[in-house]
Amino acid sequence: MGVEEAAVQNPTAPPPLLGLFSSFLRLGVTAFGGPAMVAYIRQMAVDKRRWLDADSFDAGVALCQAIPGATAMQTAAYVGLRVRDVTGAAASFVGFGLPAFVLMLALSALYARTHDVPAIVSAFSGLRAIIVALVANATVSFGKTSLKRWPHVLIAAAAAVLFAGQVSPFLVIVLAGLLAVPFIPASLSKPGFAPTRPSMPHTTKAVMIILAATALAFLTLWMVQRQMFDLAALMFRIDLFAFGGGFSSVPLMFHETVEVRRWLDGPTLLNGIVLGQVTPGPIVITATFIGYLLAGLTGGVTATVSVFLPSFLMLVATAPHFDRLRTSPRFNEIISGVLCSFVGLLLTVSARFAQGVTWDWLHLVLAVGAFAALRLKANVLWIVLIGAALSIALCR
Repeated sequence: MGVEEAAVQNPTAPPPLLGLFSSFLRLGVTAFGGPAMVAYIRQMAVDKRRWLDADSFDAGVALCQAIPGATAMQTAAYVGLRVRDVTGAAASFVGFGLPAFVLMLALSALYARTHDVPAIVSAFSGLRAIIVALVANATVSFGKTSLKRWPHVLIAAAAAVLFAGQVSPFLVIVLAGLLAVPFIPASLSKPGFAPTRPSMPHTTKAVMIILAATALAFLTLWMVQRQMFDLAALMFRIDLFAFGGGFSSVPLMFHETVEVRRWLDGPTLLNGIVLGQVTPGPIVITATFIGYLLAGLTGGVTATVSVFLPSFLMLVATAPHFDRLRTSPRFNEIISGVLCSFVGLLLTVSARFAQGVTWDWLHLVLAVGAFAALRLKANVLWIVLIGAALSIALCR
């Protein structure tokens, strides 16, 4: 019996680090659709593995939505933190993001040598339609669990309109939480949360160690390689302002690398953004593309670590305090509003992805077929693999 099977049969025991890493590694291979993957993380961590209860997971999603960073990546880290402290958070976080990093690194190397990315992107054209189906299915699934009353629906709809209007994601999230207080009275919200298994670990010491190591690394880069320091500092700052998920980081990334520093030209960075959409993982993985074109493998690794580390630190640092706040019924009303805004974000992301597809009968069939298969609980991995094969064969 493998370590993961043992953890499933005994859901009260914390899963081993290798089990966490391998579970999120497999999920990361099919992590298309950015925040849509939160619904699939929920299926694995709550429904299948039973590592967390539904209330704990929902509160974690609310936290990940409220702080900067890629929501799906942070949700993976939250699950690991909840069941195996900071080491578990790191194992889940790295496992979930590793497939996207490896694939983006390979595509960046191919781009640097052949400049033939349009041919690669055309092979994934059908996969874009399947990504729309993945996000749409996640919107439906998450909406069913979060939108229990008509005020929830109204808040989600308002959030979707604001997200579509490119209002600051931070303001949208705050507004959704505040609206939940008068419009979702205590009689309609969940009671104050009583912590269940597993309890949230204390993380202050681990955060201080990571912060010290980060400061030392930045100092070393500043003394040894100034270009790497500038790259790391920029990506670090971009992640700090990525409220509302990875999509909010793209405009700032374009502005800083193309218009301010002129490290890349506009069409080149747009190619990287496209690759960030058709590879698994959050679109902020485009940082790997930028780093590789600037300084090869070293640049790719530096940019990737720097663009994910701040949100990981914020999650680890704030999660224990956030957990204690959940004992307040009023605070849970705010959480319900934040979760409604996440449904609105998923709806907006679905529309954005759909705009990037050249819709004809073939792409429509792929999208509808994938959506139907997902609603029938088909395995996401098989849907993506079959869809990718059909795309390569037919979408040329």
